[in-house]
Amino acid sequence: MANLRGRFLKGVSLAVLFGLGAVPAAHADYFERINSYPVYKTLPEGADKATETVAEIIYASKDGRTLVFTDSPGEAVVFVNAANPLTIQPLARVALGGEPTSVAVGAKAAYAGVNTSEDYVNASGHMAVIALDGMGITAKCDAKGQPDSAAISPDGKFVAIAIENERDEDLNDGVIPQMPAGHLAIFDLDENGAPANCDAVRIVDMTGLAEIAPSDPEPEFVSINSRNQAVVTLQENNHIAIVDLVSGDIVAHFSAGAASAENVPVKKARMSDASGSTVDVRREPDGVAWIDDERFVTANEGDYEGGSRGFTIWNAKGDVLFDSGNQLEHLGMAHGHYPAKRAHKKGTEPEGVTVGEFGGETLIFVNSERGNFVAVYKDTGAEPEFVQLLPTHVGPEGSVAIPSRDLFAVANEVDEDGVRAHVSLYQYGAETPSYPSVISETDPEKGAPIGWGALSGLAADPLDANTLYAVSDSFYDEARIYTLDIASQPAKITSFVTVTGFNQSKLDLEGISVAKDGGFWLASEGHPENDRRHLLLKVGTNGAVEEEILLPQSLIDQAQRFSFEGVAEFEMDGQTLVAVAVQREWKDDPKGMTKLAIYNPADKSWGFVHYPLDTPKSAAGGWVGLSEIVSLGDGTFAVLERDNKGGEDAAIKQITTVSLKGVTPAAHGEELPVLEKTFKVDVLPAMAKAKGWILDKPEGLTITADGRLILVTDNDGVDDAPGETQLIDLGPASRLN
Repeated sequence: MANLRGRFLKGVSLAVLFGLGAVPAAHADYFERINSYPVYKTLPEGADKATETVAEIIYASKDGRTLVFTDSPGEAVVFVNAANPLTIQPLARVALGGEPTSVAVGAKAAYAGVNTSEDYVNASGHMAVIALDGMGITAKCDAKGQPDSAAISPDGKFVAIAIENERDEDLNDGVIPQMPAGHLAIFDLDENGAPANCDAVRIVDMTGLAEIAPSDPEPEFVSINSRNQAVVTLQENNHIAIVDLVSGDIVAHFSAGAASAENVPVKKARMSDASGSTVDVRREPDGVAWIDDERFVTANEGDYEGGSRGFTIWNAKGDVLFDSGNQLEHLGMAHGHYPAKRAHKKGTEPEGVTVGEFGGETLIFVNSERGNFVAVYKDTGAEPEFVQLLPTHVGPEGSVAIPSRDLFAVANEVDEDGVRAHVSLYQYGAETPSYPSVISETDPEKGAPIGWGALSGLAADPLDANTLYAVSDSFYDEARIYTLDIASQPAKITSFVTVTGFNQSKLDLEGISVAKDGGFWLASEGHPENDRRHLLLKVGTNGAVEEEILLPQSLIDQAQRFSFEGVAEFEMDGQTLVAVAVQREWKDDPKGMTKLAIYNPADKSWGFVHYPLDTPKSAAGGWVGLSEIVSLGDGTFAVLERDNKGGEDAAIKQITTVSLKGVTPAAHGEELPVLEKTFKVDVLPAMAKAKGWILDKPEGLTITADGRLILVTDNDGVDDAPGETQLIDLGPASRLN
């Protein structure tokens, strides 16, 4: 069923995919995630587990055995014991009496910037000094404004804090200048790590530097090299300054300039497609880190008017040595991590950067706040070399490299909508990357990777053991059928067709099955409130709808939101039939019962049976429903049943089998026979092997032509979801016998 586009794509190399000079490193060691630690576990005993907790900026002790991070809503700095990175243990939550914005850790103390501002005009804050021995606050030093980033010098003699005095985004549409102006605060530390000038912080005036709002500098991030020079980003001012911490003098400053990115998503649409280019967009850098004493790297997230969607390497004179252009955008698209809901704004939003030496190589880590990934590059002294993409949890904010222990840690700050904030740990030394399991090749018509995500149904080519087909759901504006080549690791999306010719505004594809007479059967989930019908579709290999099949009206009148999921064509008693799994109970179903709908194309009739759902087992409650149905032959099916919980709350992700042998599906309105189901496979252990947040949506299941059982998860289009896609080989399908 390959089409012309697919045949062209088969030969596209990863070199083209990742852009010039960004081919995955050969013979290099890689990072592998080894732990994901929920921040709520640091709450005091007896506290409500549902309390909002975040991990924002993270640092490590000198020996790398203690991790320290800020919890803004909890107004605390949190210490955890990572001596054994596989079993992190809470140590302390230090209450600060204000919002912690950043933390840096020296040999004897941690130094936190604390925002105590009453409002945007009356900006105030201090540096809290927390002794590592006992974890008590030993000093509070006035920083003369609202702190943002904090950094400690490598020799332990200085703490520099960017005092942003951030703007009110609701005032004058957020346009600066808005007083008071920000500055850089310098604290001098004695041999014991105590601030010698706690009552007389040294202030570096940064007004008059930038072309944009020179009267209102808003320093954002700071990093210090071994020469005790601090590089400071002024994000809203699109400017960068370098300060000598000994003298307090500004030794260099320059505009961050603009950058362009070709063939990236720019339209206001929910699509991960190369719809255009950005030209001369202000970089507006956020995170910054020295690579060595002469060069540094910025993450160009952008703020109000900018964001060039990449990262830039500079020298201390302000010369651009390298700009990533569209590389991070294309990495997000290729890995299914593109935040399409915000594509027209700032793309993947690279926010933070970290540098560390591993295996004798200097590595650069760039985190995508909206794409939920970290891109790892090897410094070459010229154009950096892409190494791997690390999946994170939702909202990776801060990160820290711990080379002495071969560890890298990421603080993920989002704690809402069913996901919890996490600290993720990765260990260096893996021979091959364990992620991704799916990647897309380049579409030569677009000059960019095939954008994809939200894979919600899976089917195997009956003749080619290495070919699968997948569909995406209603997260995207267009419904697509993707072709996957699973002959190698990772599997590759080689082509796609867009489904066309349907009679409603949008489809919500949740299931796909290869039709015996050519083309596909598709199940589209309806939504009574959004004018979307519950549809069984017959489509050609080009994606054109050939037939729309509705349920009986009497059943449509009983419909609920959670409807069509999986679909499977099957042979029984000499007939070709189609089974559709309905996810949850409708109005006419007894509690705990959902339907399998059986369609006969020959006489266009429907029959129905009941499937008994498991009772929810999660301590967090929730519901249980169906996600997929696969024909095992002769009227027997494998059914993917799951709860709607993720992380440690996930309890039911399983495969059962049912059979129609001896069962006659009934017309709607008649009493429906109840199938007997048999538990076969718990897929939770396989999903947990990734050592991340347990994904709540295993959505697709199929059996390859050579008898392998393959599962895929839905990443919800990276919208308030981790963004990972797991394509898991569960072994021989014979385990379902």
